[in-house]
Amino acid sequence: MAAVLIIARWKKLMATLDELRVRIDSIDDRILELLAERAEVAVEVAHTKRAANATQFHDPERERRVLTRLQAKGAGGFPRDAIRVVFREVMSACLSLEEPMKVAFPGTEGAFAEVAARHLFGLAARYRETGTIEGVFDAVRAGEAACGVVPVESSTDGSVTLTADALIESDLQIRQELVLDVAYCLFSKAEGLSGITRVHGHSHALSQCRLWLAKHLPGAQIIQTVSAAAAAHEAVGDPAAAAVGNRGAGELYGLPLLRERIHDRPENATRFIVIAPGDAPPTGTDKTSLVFSVQEEPGALRRVLAIFDDAAINLTRIESRPSRQKHWDYVFLVDLEGHRSDPRVAEAIERLRARCEMVKVLGSYPRSTGAR
Repeated sequence: MAAVLIIARWKKLMATLDELRVRIDSIDDRILELLAERAEVAVEVAHTKRAANATQFHDPERERRVLTRLQAKGAGGFPRDAIRVVFREVMSACLSLEEPMKVAFPGTEGAFAEVAARHLFGLAARYRETGTIEGVFDAVRAGEAACGVVPVESSTDGSVTLTADALIESDLQIRQELVLDVAYCLFSKAEGLSGITRVHGHSHALSQCRLWLAKHLPGAQIIQTVSAAAAAHEAVGDPAAAAVGNRGAGELYGLPLLRERIHDRPENATRFIVIAPGDAPPTGTDKTSLVFSVQEEPGALRRVLAIFDDAAINLTRIESRPSRQKHWDYVFLVDLEGHRSDPRVAEAIERLRARCEMVKVLGSYPRSTGAR
């Protein structure tokens, strides 16, 4: 008798489950219909822009406003963070129907720069590997890419000097920023750590995993490579070798994952910026980056920094870089809160120009909301 009741209850549950699955299938069909409708409108938008001789199809500021509005509105029990992810991909796919977004990034496929680029622009954009940070700037300047994504600062290693120097020398500006969590993994075809005699990795990756490698693989030879993908490529053909990189690089080359999160500091993150011919309009939560030089006289830097203090402007970062104009001559890079068009910031920049030999605004852009 008990067995009969159990079977009856099981059949009822299966029937209920079948009904729920039918409802989900129906909802999915409706979602597809709405996606098709959205795609049709996107094509109409493209036709309208072409008729108006528009030169730029991607509007990152509108995209940001739409994503923020949708995430704030919510969708019942659907995770709010997932709303942004889903609609970013929908927007990316629809944009590809208008005019595919071309985005350049340094390194090769599987690098963290590609992860950051795909996070910002979705799967449907067209991505170009340039190999180097300078190559990203060259691609955007030449019009071969609408924008580029480059690392500018690491929470553990500090400023990326190649990006800083390229920004100073280029006419391109910062349009957006993203703080990305950086999780390094160890990949190898070896059965365990004891079988590893060589570890390949990019210099930044090896630096950020230095203590872990010294503790767990003290006898292994550490070999620097030009990228995470190059490290993975080396480890693919060598069963005694391992590669340090992000999860994507390991999966791309089919390397088994031996250890996760091997970086020495748990708060490891990298700040990426989007470079483009122009910066972003004000949003109310902005940052401005600029570079300036001071006269060689006592107290010159102190007097310049007092300009920001007088205007109650918060500096979030300041560093010095060789000017590359003459020996032992330096310029100062500053990140500050506010947009260059804000009255207080605009006035401070004008005062700066009156006191400094050189002032260059590198761009105003929305502040990143945190590590992703």
